[in-house]
Amino acid sequence: MYTMTKEEIKAYLNRIGIPEIQPPTFSYLVELHKAHVKHLSWQTLDIFARKPAAIGFQESVQLILHGRSGYCFHLNGAFSALLYSLGYKVSLHRAGVQPLGAEPRINSFHLGLTVNLLNEQQEDEVWIVDVGLGDMPYEPLPLRMGTYEQAPLHYKVMESGVVTKGWRLEHDSLASFVGVDFAPTVVQDLEEFMPKHHFYSRSPESPWFNLFLIRQRQALEANELRGCIWKKRGLNGLEKIELDKKSQWLEVLADVFGEPLVNYSHQERDELWKRVLAAHMEWKKIFD
Repeated sequence: MYTMTKEEIKAYLNRIGIPEIQPPTFSYLVELHKAHVKHLSWQTLDIFARKPAAIGFQESVQLILHGRSGYCFHLNGAFSALLYSLGYKVSLHRAGVQPLGAEPRINSFHLGLTVNLLNEQQEDEVWIVDVGLGDMPYEPLPLRMGTYEQAPLHYKVMESGVVTKGWRLEHDSLASFVGVDFAPTVVQDLEEFMPKHHFYSRSPESPWFNLFLIRQRQALEANELRGCIWKKRGLNGLEKIELDKKSQWLEVLADVFGEPLVNYSHQERDELWKRVLAAHMEWKKIFD
């Protein structure tokens, strides 16, 4: 695991709005998790723009320190390095996301994390920590079977039907995918995930290769921008907003999703918008 310098830790915490370094307690873990999900969106932006970033621990940390975000490998990879550097006992796991209409699987297309902590009775407890799924979860979840509400969404922790002694994080029925299955074996490095990232980020067969998608979770709201359609799911239900003007689209990207495209030139932003708008207009032709 990559050990961050004290300066890197402070810069990382500042990036997610945490004022100071604290001891590795459960309450601090919850604060870190919520801040990370709130300030760093899950996105396929760089893949769509043909500028994929590497997923090594150090590279992912630097990505975040330079005002960017990423998808699961970047976000969970960097967060695991931060937690490790703060003194948490963090473990990496092979995992697999189950899309709508697909079967459960563990295919290493998702990097899972757990954190072991002693409770007040000095008993070891395991927590599911995941800041790399876009709209789930907002806070750590105990690795204990049950249903958990984190409004406006509900999650369920259950035994995995894919692997023995594994676990499954079931998503809300109204959300973007069905769930995630995790293998219990601890992975020592990111080698297992490198070919998966290469496929996701560079193959024309990747589901993200031609899809502009960015997701972000707040305390009582989940946001998604798919091309030009902004979806907001809150306590009052789902709202859809069409963003068909470049200025409006860029404003929502920056203000809602925390993605001001800091390493994209004006020309690259124009090209990105043109591709997104063209894909959106083609989509409208199909559904109009």
